[in-house]
Amino acid sequence: MAESKRTETGEGRRERKRRQTRERIENAAMALFLQRGFDATTIEDITEAADVSKRSFFDYFPSKEEVVFAWQDSFADRLIAEIAARPAEESSVEAVEAAITTTVIASVDERGLALGELIRCTPALKARDQLKYAKLEQKLAEALLLRRGNDPEQRSRMRVLAAIVIGALRVGGELWQQRPAGASPQDFAHEIFAELWKMLAEFGDQAKTRL
Repeated sequence: MAESKRTETGEGRRERKRRQTRERIENAAMALFLQRGFDATTIEDITEAADVSKRSFFDYFPSKEEVVFAWQDSFADRLIAEIAARPAEESSVEAVEAAITTTVIASVDERGLALGELIRCTPALKARDQLKYAKLEQKLAEALLLRRGNDPEQRSRMRVLAAIVIGALRVGGELWQQRPAGASPQDFAHEIFAELWKMLAEFGDQAKTRL
């Protein structure tokens, strides 16, 4: 059996081993972060728990912070995949609302909520956390533009839409922390978008008076 033989999913043995090692490091690190706290967890703690060398750790992650934000990168990847999967006949507004709602609901699990709390309580992570929105906005704008056939005339419109939606996502994340116990993530997401479109319509009416 050749080392490069691929599975039915197209993943070769070497790629599979690398993915499994990366996942083992990430899972070990996240378990320690949530148990001990980010600052109290060393890279040596992580490598021991994951049964890898320190060199192997740095092959996958340049720092402890990058382990945490790998989870956020996976959120962006899922969102872009959802955008691409939306029906072509949907408007950009319909597609982005459905895709974000689906992605957020899928991410609101025990680990995701605990990770969010870890970031908010760790100054080093909280400062870096703001960068995710800029990256997410850019990726979303590119995905929305791709749905419009990369039409150059739509570039500015899709950038503005992405900026508005990611801004709402940021505010929604803050409001989620104040949610009543037992609140439904799906209902919450729908409420956020309903309020967003309502406000934009009101601003639009106001803007008409400036024309």
